[in-house]
Amino acid sequence: MTVTEKYILVVRKFLPSPLTIAILLTVITAILAAVFATPSDGESLTWFIASAWEKGLWDLLQFAMQMMIMLVLGHSIALTPSVSGFINRLATQCKSPKQAALYVAVFSVLAGYLNWGLGLIFGAILARKVAENLGSRNIKVNFGLLGACGYLSLLVWHGGLSGTAPLTVSTPGHSLESTIGIIPINETLFSARNIFSLVSLLIVLPVMAFLLAGSQNQNQLIRGTISPEINPDIQTEFAAERLDHSRFPGIILGSVILILALGEMFSSGNLLSYFQLNTVNFLLLGIAFIGHGSIHAFTEAAEEAIKGTTGILIQFPLYAGIMGIMKYTGLLTVFADWFVSFSTADTFPFFAYFSSALVNILVPSGGGQWQLQGPILMDAAKSLGVDYSRIIMALSYGDELTNMLQPFWALPLLGITGLKARDILPWSTLFMLAAGTIYLISLYLF
Repeated sequence: MTVTEKYILVVRKFLPSPLTIAILLTVITAILAAVFATPSDGESLTWFIASAWEKGLWDLLQFAMQMMIMLVLGHSIALTPSVSGFINRLATQCKSPKQAALYVAVFSVLAGYLNWGLGLIFGAILARKVAENLGSRNIKVNFGLLGACGYLSLLVWHGGLSGTAPLTVSTPGHSLESTIGIIPINETLFSARNIFSLVSLLIVLPVMAFLLAGSQNQNQLIRGTISPEINPDIQTEFAAERLDHSRFPGIILGSVILILALGEMFSSGNLLSYFQLNTVNFLLLGIAFIGHGSIHAFTEAAEEAIKGTTGILIQFPLYAGIMGIMKYTGLLTVFADWFVSFSTADTFPFFAYFSSALVNILVPSGGGQWQLQGPILMDAAKSLGVDYSRIIMALSYGDELTNMLQPFWALPLLGITGLKARDILPWSTLFMLAAGTIYLISLYLF
């Protein structure tokens, strides 16, 4: 048995469920707060930590709803006849397990660069469709590896067009404007550093997927299973039902939404700054209505998509609670000050990157992490004389890197594919190590 096979066996045997991981991380964070945090005079340490946890528990309800809507709409769009047909055509092009892993990796990275929510759902459905296609021809495939390839969108998203930190600091009026000013996206998302990272990942990750699929480390081969399809529109007896199945209401409503969205986009004066969570969801809603046409088809697609949001609904408050402990006990400041205490202008980008990767395990939310960690890192960068854009990308790279180790955002993918976290994490961890090296090179080469 090779080292890789032993590693995969250990992970599959001992890795708990994502909900259990969230609970364990809560306990670990509370223990760290008990060691490093200092309560007010006369206040019980236990009460201090418990109050911080409760205070943070509901901090991200709006953000959680935005994420759920984005995933539902992205999934619904992936189930439209046009996108589903495109995915099916891609799936039929895959003639072998190696080619399948290559295709899923390439298109997941590209989709994730465009939009993280759409990329995650697109990659998940593509992975499942490819497995179904090969299974229908009696070709076995490593479904866990395919699932990990479909999850690669979350390894590139924060350096992509929906990246929270780069888009936030390019928007006038952002919370740190008085400290760092406005940082245009040509210094972050469209910088030589980030372009190098994306191109390198587009080459390295698919090649890795191709080689891993051709290895002998396929200790669990899973056939694809047929996924549910959206029922076609049918003729109905009653006028109200005919209205539900007619394509005109959905197309008209979707067109109105897109016209409004495009009008707001072009009147904003900065096209890329327009793309925030609510505006992206607004666009996705219009596209979903037009793509499905009828209200009936859209409703069926949404009902199917909602099944993949259960984990987010239940676990997001737990991670918000972890964020509350870190924020309201001062634990995050303790960690940040510790890093700064032994950092120099040359080493700080590495420590910013490493700390971002670590914090993401405890707070798997790009937006939440920026709100917590961004001010501290920017103040440190200012005191050390380090370029702000470099540290912003260090935070972005660290945030997306450990998504491959943290199964929270994989929950929709797991729901769509039927896989378990232990099926994909052995492979996603290998991708993480490769991407982590690329990100470090880009931070110090440019």
